[in-house]
Amino acid sequence: MPSDLGPTPADRYTYTARDYQRSQQATALLVRRCMRERGHADFPLDPRSPVDTISVTVASTDYGTLDLASARRWGYGWDPAKSRAQQPAGRRMTDAEYPDYLACRPQAEQQLMRGIDVKRDWLYAGTRAIRIAEVVKHDPDLRAAWNEWSDCLVDRGFTRYSDPVAAYTDAAWHRGNDGNTRHTRRERDTAVADVTCKRRHHTAQIWHTTRAREEAIDIERHRARYTAGLKALQTYRATIDEVLRKLG
Repeated sequence: MPSDLGPTPADRYTYTARDYQRSQQATALLVRRCMRERGHADFPLDPRSPVDTISVTVASTDYGTLDLASARRWGYGWDPAKSRAQQPAGRRMTDAEYPDYLACRPQAEQQLMRGIDVKRDWLYAGTRAIRIAEVVKHDPDLRAAWNEWSDCLVDRGFTRYSDPVAAYTDAAWHRGNDGNTRHTRRERDTAVADVTCKRRHHTAQIWHTTRAREEAIDIERHRARYTAGLKALQTYRATIDEVLRKLG
């Protein structure tokens, strides 16, 4: 079973991983310019915070974990080298720089959002996604698919979970500040059973189909609002392109 089940109707209205990457690049450039204007001539492009932050854990896909090889090796976590690679490449900010950074960062983010009605348009697709997810969770066919998947786990000697995301986020995996797990034998065996049961019962495919159907219904009902949200996303992308072209 592929980890990528293909796009759903709402994907074209949604902020993507590429958008995030490019927005981080544009924000960093704007912040560096702002910091230089405030007298910090050697401020790094990719600085570390004075205090290390705690990562928020989200499932590896919208359907929990799907990669069998990764499940065997890392359970519900990942190669620690990936966490290290995602750390800022620049030096840690000084105590003198940090207050100005806290002013420059939101200023940069506001510059990227110019011309966009955040509440009305920018947040619309995300707000609908939350509502659609609730509708999807109560779909009888999907509930039956989750129950079948859960029964499969129990039959293999593992914990009963309400759905695959609950398995992924189980506190028993003792995630650290970087969001990674301890990769214990029990965790890895559970993750392997999780993926195996998904494959056997086509859990992710049923979930994906249900989600796509509900998204299509919602978009049809609120076409004008989705279109306005897409225009806002396109405006945001154009602004990022401009910043990267001028400052990159």
